[in-house]
Amino acid sequence: MDKLNKAIKNRRSLSQRLRHSVEKLLPTVKTREHLLDLIGVAEQKNLIGTESRIMLEGVLKISGMHVAEIMIPAPKMDMLDISMNIDEMMDKIIDIGHSRYPVYEEDKENIIGVLMTKDVLKWQRAPEINLRVLLRTAIFVPETKNLTDLLRDFKKNRNHMAMVVDEFGRISGLVTFEDLLEEIVGEIEDEFDTDTDDGEIYSLVDKSFRVAGHTDVSKINESFNVQLNSDEQQEQFETIGGLIAHLMGHVPGKGEHYDIQGLRFEVMHSKSGVVKWYRVKRIGN
Repeated sequence: MDKLNKAIKNRRSLSQRLRHSVEKLLPTVKTREHLLDLIGVAEQKNLIGTESRIMLEGVLKISGMHVAEIMIPAPKMDMLDISMNIDEMMDKIIDIGHSRYPVYEEDKENIIGVLMTKDVLKWQRAPEINLRVLLRTAIFVPETKNLTDLLRDFKKNRNHMAMVVDEFGRISGLVTFEDLLEEIVGEIEDEFDTDTDDGEIYSLVDKSFRVAGHTDVSKINESFNVQLNSDEQQEQFETIGGLIAHLMGHVPGKGEHYDIQGLRFEVMHSKSGVVKWYRVKRIGN
């Protein structure tokens, strides 16, 4: 027992000496800006890589941010109504493409749970199941919650989504684990994101089309046999997302649409303030 106590004491002593040595080597950090400068210097000296610098800066950034700054506002939340039948629900899930959805009953303020897309497949195979049994518990957080605390809660409770409430207890939006991580590591590409240079156009079963927001306007013109931009606009706006944002006077959100040259461009999916996909269909025929 004496040998054990002595070993523990020696280990603590060594740990304390190492900590003291490190503290002596490190300069005194006085402000957040000073710490950011030191991180930049560390990158310049090749002590850390660029990705590490970005993540370190992201960690510092979220420590001073609150949920309200990154949440998806309530009007733009994709939600499911518990009264939907299986076909309606599947159509909406396929259209939107998320992995989980808040579920409400009668009133969108009355969120009764979160539905995982994979659980809908169980319901489809066994429609006699009460959908309520498949709902996960909805988590609610205040707008003022610090993002560092939210990250800790997400990790501890293994949650990926939380409903955000204002000071009066009303639903003001939602926040996801991915939204929070993107503040640290930058945008995370998902199944709706592409890396092609000139964009993509996909035909859908309802005779509409899914068009990437970064698709060249020239490609749209050629594919749909239209001329969406003037010569002046052609020099200013190369992508369909840039052209439509210019014509509308703002970057449109999910559900907004713009009609031009007999085509309706409706926002299917947006992320980080950028339209990723439009649904395009012909109108007036």
